[in-house]
Amino acid sequence: MPVNVLIMSTILKGGPLAASQFGDDFLWGIAMAAQQNEGAYNVDGRGLSIWDVFSRRQGKIKGGGKPYDGCDFYYRYKDDLLLAKALGFTVFRFSISWPRILPDGTGKVNKEGVAFYNKVIDECLKLGMVPYVTLYHWDLPYALEKEGGWTSYRMTRWFTRYATVCGEAFGDRVKNWIVLNEPMGFTSLGYMLGKHAPGKTGMSNFLPAVHNAVLCQADGGRALRDAVPDARIGTTFSCSEIIPYSDRPEDIAAAKRMDVLMNRLFIEPALGRGYPQEDFKFLEKLEIHAKAWKFTERMRFNFDFIGLQNYFPVTIKYSPIIPIIQATEVKGKTRKVPCTAMGWEINGDSFYRLIKKFWMYGSVKEIIISENGAAFKDELVNGEVKDDARIAYFQEYLQALLKAKQEGVNVKGYFAWTLMDNFEWAEGYKARFGLIHVDFATQLRTIKNSGYWFRDFLQKK
Repeated sequence: MPVNVLIMSTILKGGPLAASQFGDDFLWGIAMAAQQNEGAYNVDGRGLSIWDVFSRRQGKIKGGGKPYDGCDFYYRYKDDLLLAKALGFTVFRFSISWPRILPDGTGKVNKEGVAFYNKVIDECLKLGMVPYVTLYHWDLPYALEKEGGWTSYRMTRWFTRYATVCGEAFGDRVKNWIVLNEPMGFTSLGYMLGKHAPGKTGMSNFLPAVHNAVLCQADGGRALRDAVPDARIGTTFSCSEIIPYSDRPEDIAAAKRMDVLMNRLFIEPALGRGYPQEDFKFLEKLEIHAKAWKFTERMRFNFDFIGLQNYFPVTIKYSPIIPIIQATEVKGKTRKVPCTAMGWEINGDSFYRLIKKFWMYGSVKEIIISENGAAFKDELVNGEVKDDARIAYFQEYLQALLKAKQEGVNVKGYFAWTLMDNFEWAEGYKARFGLIHVDFATQLRTIKNSGYWFRDFLQKK
């Protein structure tokens, strides 16, 4: 379908879209992460992260890119924050680099690292943007990985110390905190499939990493609550609607197992429900362990909000040759549906259903869409990036979000991913998600048409 037809069909489907429809108190934010943007990986006392080391391994990053320079945000943060402000965003979500604060993961605090984030926070406040700070966005100190990383029983002690340091250093000005970014992402890709840092594989690594992340999202929340009593504390989950490929019982059962892994594995322990092993018996050992050690209550934390991060739905069919989960994805391109440059299906209706699904838990107080966006093959031509497909994507997904909100879901904010093209993990610098184009050779910023669209959309509040 031509892009202009996509845009028009979206508008006609839900009527003209305006930011004012979401309410005066709705939070409009832009999101980014330290490892992907800051660069300056070996200056001012910063320690190595697992991604600094993992990216050196042959064939792990597309194009051989490394996160050493990123978008040079460490040196250009003032200009980049001005750009975020110029596009109309009132919330700036960013993460703190654990190895920049604690180069060895524990021990002595790096004063230069604290000073840098003080400057970023102060600049946000000066510009009238509310900082939403993520404690952990995948950049584990390499020193801790050498001690076992997320598979180590000591992780909760390491992490709560880090959370306390950050809360005490920045909590006088930062009142909105996110504990973990997408724990399913970094545990599955980094500790089961080996596609992300640190590159470990197998269930013997995955299950301990999951359990420690579940404990850390709760223990980290409590550490922040102690350090910043008046803070709003949340955490984020990567999530996708899981759709059975057919109505065959084996496809439906496979989809349920995948739903456990992708959507339920981390939120249900946080809500006090324990591990969701009833639809995926392989998790019984985690639940037995949690009950034996009386971890169920410890895994629970009363979050003020949860962040949902959705980009695409996943269609699943039964596959007996896939170990343990016996399920495989049927890609969007195979089914000939609209997809992004990443091959991710574009489906605003699925986004709507997913939001409703999480709200149906009942004990979720508030939802923020803490990431949503799309990568396309953006080209800078004569000083312009005509990314109409991204505009269409945002319109479709925002229309779906508005529908959920109008039906009573307490959705309080939407944070677009992301401000600038950046180091996109295993995709290197090839996948461009930004509202701003970055020439990585020169670090030249160019606002894309989608950035201007957001500016105009937000001005109509």
